[in-house]
Amino acid sequence: MTTNIQGKVVAITGASSGIGEATARLLAQQGAKVVLGARRQERLEVLAKELTAAGGEARVRAVDVTKREDVEGFVRFTVEQFGRLDVLINNAGVMPLSLLEKLKVDEWDRMIDVNIRGVLHGIAAALPVMKRQKSGQVINLSSIGGHAVSPTAAVYCATKFAVMAISEGLRQEVGGDIRVTVISPGVTTSELAESISDANARDVMREFRKVAIPAEAVARSIAYAISQPADVDVSEIIIRPTASPY
Repeated sequence: MTTNIQGKVVAITGASSGIGEATARLLAQQGAKVVLGARRQERLEVLAKELTAAGGEARVRAVDVTKREDVEGFVRFTVEQFGRLDVLINNAGVMPLSLLEKLKVDEWDRMIDVNIRGVLHGIAAALPVMKRQKSGQVINLSSIGGHAVSPTAAVYCATKFAVMAISEGLRQEVGGDIRVTVISPGVTTSELAESISDANARDVMREFRKVAIPAEAVARSIAYAISQPADVDVSEIIIRPTASPY
């Protein structure tokens, strides 16, 4: 299958499960050279072996997106392995929902560190490479939570609003050679809900997730954005369950 994806070097954070894993599988199937990043290296190794056995090209690098030096190392490793970086997918994220009055400040800090700083670290590492190449694409995962706020999700939504703002600012600044895309999924099958420590918020999310779309659906939207000609920038895609009002 020949597409604009074939041969592209794509680095993905949060690639050990959910949207990141599904995206890696789909892009490798379509001929991309994928570099898988996450904290759980053993899961990445298993995924890479599966992709390679199916005829794809995959490399693995453990990365904690809250650590700038880790993300710099991840991008440097990608360039060392394949000579360039065509697409960076800032996918790593956490979602420990709770009412603000619960004062789960440590969880707020974790969301800020992963969901905002992680994206900024990715941009800081990838942008110099893409500017030297005079080409590239940064894909940031936001959420429908980046468009509307709901109870228990104030801080999470704030981080995803921030991703929207950062992405739009980046798009306006880099123009011409580098594309910037935001993917905003609605409720999707993933491990995000497992990070919810508040029992009430967890129960609400379990009910909400009954109409969840599979991670593969979001992966297809990412592939669509990558597959466009170089002069076409798909700036944002909102993808959500047909049955969901949110």
